[in-house]
Formats: sequence, structure tokens, C-alpha cells
Amino acid sequence: MAVILITGAKGQLGSEINKLSRKYLGYDFIFTDIDTLDITNRGQTTEFIKKNEPDWIINCAAYNLVDKAENEPAKAMLINSEAVKNIAESITGSECKFIHVSTDYVFDGNSNIPYNENSPANPVSAYGKSKYSGELAALRYNRSMVIRTSWLYSSFGNNFVRTILVKAKERDTLNVVFDQVGSPTYAGDLASAIIEIVALVIRNKIAFNPGIYHYSNEGVCSWYDFAEEIVKEAGLSCKVLPILSKEYPTAARRPFYSVLDKSKIKETYGIAIPHWRSSLKNCIKLM
Repeated sequence: MAVILITGAKGQLGSEINKLSRKYLGYDFIFTDIDTLDITNRGQTTEFIKKNEPDWIINCAAYNLVDKAENEPAKAMLINSEAVKNIAESITGSECKFIHVSTDYVFDGNSNIPYNENSPANPVSAYGKSKYSGELAALRYNRSMVIRTSWLYSSFGNNFVRTILVKAKERDTLNVVFDQVGSPTYAGDLASAIIEIVALVIRNKIAFNPGIYHYSNEGVCSWYDFAEEIVKEAGLSCKVLPILSKEYPTAARRPFYSVLDKSKIKETYGIAIPHWRSSLKNCIKLM
């Protein structure tokens, strides 16, 4: 029986994988969070991995407080990079396969065409720099797969969708930036893609191909477009108004363009990716 270790199990993606795992009864899932496994602690990480001997590790743990990271970059680097290094070094020499989840924030957002896996990384925020450093740490291990995603949301935890739903119930109008463009990603879809890849490899249906991959839902929109669709799907009367990013200053600089080219993951693993509008509809039904 394949042993699959999930770190960051209480976050959005980890929670979605947990929900999905009930359909995969032939696998031994081990779900951990900081209370059961502190991956920033090298000794504890090595001991836990040695004891449980996972065949797969899916790292969903992350420091994702983008603005706060500007004031505590060391903490962001500890969780997003040093912890990844701890995992990678703890499985070096083994047959364990490692999937690490990253972000569109590794790019500067100055492009006008979708970023592919070979596009040069140039993070412009402390959060982005810590995530890129984590990618490099993961990729030093030769059985690692880095999956970059963007604008992640779920029915679990705090995210843009939940924030808009709460505020739209309290206010008549909402101001949302329209000059930042990307692709929303339902964590349930990303979880399905990850587990589908794991299952295909375990069943020898396809070879494990290490490296960097991109995954987000199909379609492109601005945060304004996304917010408008959230309000519409929830049947709320709040009016969403478009504003410029400079009218809503933040501590961390956001990429103006963060659309990801997903051709590689679709072609390599045969992954079908839903459109963001249909996935948003499915998510809101659960909220």
C-alpha cells in the first residue's frame, strides 16, 4: 500500500486533499500540520519521515501572508524555503517522490503572454522570493515536482471568495482592482489533479516526470471580474466597482499579469482543467 504524506493538511489545499482521500481507500494517507509535524524543525522532519517511510510527500504547507511577509521575511523564508529543504534532504537517497506547491508570485507580472515553466522567475515581493527559494530547494532533489498555481481559493479557510462574500453581505458597494489579471484556481480542482497524477504513477499508467509544472483553472479575468462573478453566483445585490491598483495600495507589490501556461501538465499527465467560472459555481454551493 502506497504511503502518502501530506504536510499543511489544515490549509485550503490540504483540506481538499483530505476530503478527496476518502475515495482512495487503497492508499495510506498521513495528514500532518504544525501540531503533528513541524517541518521547520530538521530533526523532527527527518525522524518523522524515517519512521513513516512515505512513498510520496505532498507539501501543502506555506506562509502565505503576502503583505505581512514584507515585515517578517525571515519567517516567510523559514516556512517557504528552509522547511522545503528539510523535507528534500530528509528523503535524499530514497525512492520517495516529492510534490511541492508554489505560486505565480515567482514572476514579476510584467509579461503580456502566459508564463510557461521556462519563463525566468523574478519575484518582486518577500513572499515571492521565499517561494522561489523553496522551489530551488525542492528541485535539488531529483524526484521532485513543483506545481505553481495562482489565485487559490476553497470552501475551506480564508481566501478572496470568502472575503468578497462576507463584505458583499455587509455593504452596498465594493471597490476591487481591475488592472491585475490572472486565473483563479479552485483548490478542489488542484487537489484532484495532484491525486490523479499520484494515482496514475502508482498504477504504472504513466511515468513520474519531475520538474516544474503550472496549474490554474482555465480562463483569464481581473480581480474585479472575479469579484463580480462571486457576487452574481451568490445572488447578492452588492455592486462591484472597478478601481486601479494605485487606489488600493498594499505593502507587497502584486503581479499585474500572472496568467500561467498549463500546456505541460495537460500534455504530460493528461489532466483536464475546468474553467474558473464553473469551478467557482461548484465552490460557492459548498459555502
